Amino acid sequence: MKPLLKDLIRSALERARASGTLAIEEIPDPHVEVPKDREHGDLATNVALTLARAARRPPREIAETLLSCIEDRDGVISSTEVAGPGFINFVFSDDAWRRKLLDIVAAGDAYGPAPIGHGRRVQVEFVSANPTGPLHIGHGRGAATGDALARLLEACGYSVEREYYVNDAGRQMAVLGRSVRARYLELAGYTVAFPEDGYPGEYVGEIARELLERDGRRWVDEPEDVAVEAMGRYAGERLLDRIRADLADFGIEFDRFTSERGLREDGTVEQAVERLRQGGHLYEQDGALWFRATAFGDDKDRTVVKSDGELTYFAADIGYHHAKYQRGFDVLIDVWGADHHGYVQRMRSALEALGDDPERLHVVLVQMVNLTRDGVPVRMGKRTGEFVSLREVLDEVGADLARFFFLMRKSDAQLDFDLELARRQSAENPVFYVQYAHTRIAGIFRQAAEKGVVMPEPSSTVVSVLSNEDEIGLIRLLAEFPEVAQAAAEAFEPHRVVFYAQRLAGEFHRFYTRNRCVSDDRDTTAARLLLVQAVKQVIGRALSLVGVSAPERM
Repeated sequence: MKPLLKDLIRSALERARASGTLAIEEIPDPHVEVPKDREHGDLATNVALTLARAARRPPREIAETLLSCIEDRDGVISSTEVAGPGFINFVFSDDAWRRKLLDIVAAGDAYGPAPIGHGRRVQVEFVSANPTGPLHIGHGRGAATGDALARLLEACGYSVEREYYVNDAGRQMAVLGRSVRARYLELAGYTVAFPEDGYPGEYVGEIARELLERDGRRWVDEPEDVAVEAMGRYAGERLLDRIRADLADFGIEFDRFTSERGLREDGTVEQAVERLRQGGHLYEQDGALWFRATAFGDDKDRTVVKSDGELTYFAADIGYHHAKYQRGFDVLIDVWGADHHGYVQRMRSALEALGDDPERLHVVLVQMVNLTRDGVPVRMGKRTGEFVSLREVLDEVGADLARFFFLMRKSDAQLDFDLELARRQSAENPVFYVQYAHTRIAGIFRQAAEKGVVMPEPSSTVVSVLSNEDEIGLIRLLAEFPEVAQAAAEAFEPHRVVFYAQRLAGEFHRFYTRNRCVSDDRDTTAARLLLVQAVKQVIGRALSLVGVSAPERM
């Protein structure tokens, strides 16, 4: 309804200007919003306030002039009010809302955000966990966030590529290799000290056992550096396979996996460092090579090559991100853990030094998850020895519940995830509450079919009986969905869609308890079947945008 009201306001302003009753040079794009208090109308605008200086008139006078110039031939507006210093509140007619319902039903699954992307290419890089262990619940929240963002952007008409950056080079892979080697030697009958910084989880011993079964005692007499390199690489590949499997069970698939080791081996990283050198952005100090990050707004300069000649992780990330730009994406989105917040400016600095537009890079930070069971913290996983894995959560509550819970707060806010609450099939469980609304409507259709009621063809005649506040209120909320979804995509905030789905489910459940959908009144039954069809359609679409299923039965 906002676009419709904006058009009416713009047309009124043009008439007022043409008639000389309002002296303004340009017609603004009026800001229209849903008032926080429903008593203030369906929509409100502050356009009279924004025009006061240019028109040199009090805002309330401008508001009255604007209202006198509105031509509402279709009977969209029921009443208007000039409030406060010059706000204009609008109440739409029931007939306007009924016509909106017909538009929603006619649009079907296409009802949603406007196609603002126009095919522009977006890359969303998310999860990107080191292949040194299973995914933990923090990775799960990042996965849910990144995939929901990708889905929202696709719904807005962008061409989206999902990518996972595999950190399979450097120190952590050597630590993994030493950890596996220690367990391998233990299994082979040797007493060895486990590395102090090693990975203690059961999975390390499982991988060591696989190697012993496959290769026998081959690695016992191999030089340590050779064994560590080989075992680290094998373990990384096996763990990446498990990560892929966990993500697949979470309903997430990537278009591309990019290997850090591959970027180092093919010269991508060194080429980026050399380009920085040629641009005069590097200097030597204490045998290391430093990037002048402070020249681009960072709080200190950063090392790109250590004194022993080894490239830093930062250097690899520079090379990776520079390569992304060269691949032709219009927008780059990185979903990072909140502990990487200090990394954002240094990455932007390096990209600017390389001649890449840092404004095309957007970083979405994801805060930690506090896992509880009936309010008691759950701190240790069974297999990792350190943390609760995503796999353990999926096995206990399933992908739908996990995804929804991970998206119930803004990504940069800490999240409390109660496993017991997630398992309850009651209104206390927000996922059950939303999915049950969809299921309940499916049940209404089954009930109607059992009584021989045929789904009506949408028409103004059929919906003309919809008039009570419960019915019109549902249509009002349905009308908000396209803007909510588009705003969620533009702000990179998928939690907005989850909030909306909860509101819509709540409104439907209240409607259901106060109104019979299938009754002896054939006209009311037909109209309400169309109404709940639209609700079911929008709940299903909202859930699909965040990767959650909309079941027909529960």
